[in-house]
Amino acid sequence: MTSTAAAILSTLLPHHRTPEATAPAEAATPTHFPHQLRHLETLVAGRHPIRFTLPGFPCKSPNPAKVVGRLPDEGERLALRFLDRLCARIGELYAPGARLVICSDGHLFSDLIGVPDPHVDAYNDALRAMIRTAGLSHLTTFDLRDVYGDRPCDAKRAEAHRRYAPSLDSLRAETRNAAAHGGETLRLYRGVTRFLFEDTTGFEGTRSALQRACRTRAYGVVQRSRAWGALIAEHHPDALRLSIHPQPPGTAKFGIRLLDAPDVWMTPWHACVLRDADGGGVRLMRAADAARLGRLVHRDGRPSHYVRDVHEAGRPAPARTATPTQLS
Repeated sequence: MTSTAAAILSTLLPHHRTPEATAPAEAATPTHFPHQLRHLETLVAGRHPIRFTLPGFPCKSPNPAKVVGRLPDEGERLALRFLDRLCARIGELYAPGARLVICSDGHLFSDLIGVPDPHVDAYNDALRAMIRTAGLSHLTTFDLRDVYGDRPCDAKRAEAHRRYAPSLDSLRAETRNAAAHGGETLRLYRGVTRFLFEDTTGFEGTRSALQRACRTRAYGVVQRSRAWGALIAEHHPDALRLSIHPQPPGTAKFGIRLLDAPDVWMTPWHACVLRDADGGGVRLMRAADAARLGRLVHRDGRPSHYVRDVHEAGRPAPARTATPTQLS
């Protein structure tokens, strides 16, 4: 039992996303993750299928310098395929298999990050279609529509916040305590503040005024992130929680890296894909940076990713349309 649980956890370890400062000096082993190991041991003992929940895949960043469009593209496609293959590999070790629920949280934050709710719906619908079309049988999705149906988005946000979010005073106190003694709350607050600052478009005030506004909004984002986590736990009580944010070993969440990126906070929805010219290497980066290194490729009639042009690196190149073999 323990050896099977350890083998399953070892499948995840190469993809662990951790803050560099908290990474263990030696190579990580299952014993560095006692919470996840105990959870897996319980599931294996009962011969239950393993279910993971992963909050994320909310919507595209509103900053056009980061992304190539509003809908899922090559970044999401590769990330989804990776997650499906990860579950399949676990199924080879453990007969009951593994499934992963993508808990799309765009509607929780859309009013705070400046993305219209119809854009979130379009992104979520396209994501579901991408999973279905690619035959990613180990993946399912979950969002506020599965909880509150067709109620207005403002009402759904308000209800989730009312029922599950911590108070602003308690969160501010927790952040102050983390600043004095260290802790993940401060790291998350700073990371969210940075993203809000980078993604804000059309702000007419000063840089310092924008920074103040983003610090205020960051508390709201963290509040709703906590609310979403509590709601997910209520609806998926036996699931093992993954996170797209860096997580140190020993915590209840297991941070998972979806694609190679220069920044541990970077995700497919805050960046775009740059492929090497030979189709081998894949890397996430800001769209503005990728445009200086490669050619824009379209898939299904919309921008998808960039392909590095080794002969014209460093200057923009004309767009082209990908063939199926180029995207395999």
